[in-house]
Amino acid sequence: MEKEMSFDDALKELEEIVSKLEQGDVPLEEALDQFQEGIKLSRLCKKTLQEAEETMTKIVDENGKEAAFENDLNRQEN
Repeated sequence: MEKEMSFDDALKELEEIVSKLEQGDVPLEEALDQFQEGIKLSRLCKKTLQEAEETMTKIVDENGKEAAFENDLNRQEN
């Protein structure tokens, strides 16, 4: 099984693809391949960011149970 690329590596590669495609001097078939690779990298980055957001919006209480961070803040404000 192939190891998943890190967010930073995926973002860097995606930026390189975008830069190449924006220059407009890439042959059509290569541009399509690069576009498809860019879509895969974009999805990987989105998934990684969503997972990070989910992690950041949870806290663990003193009993080891996960709770939504927003709910904890709302209880403290009221």
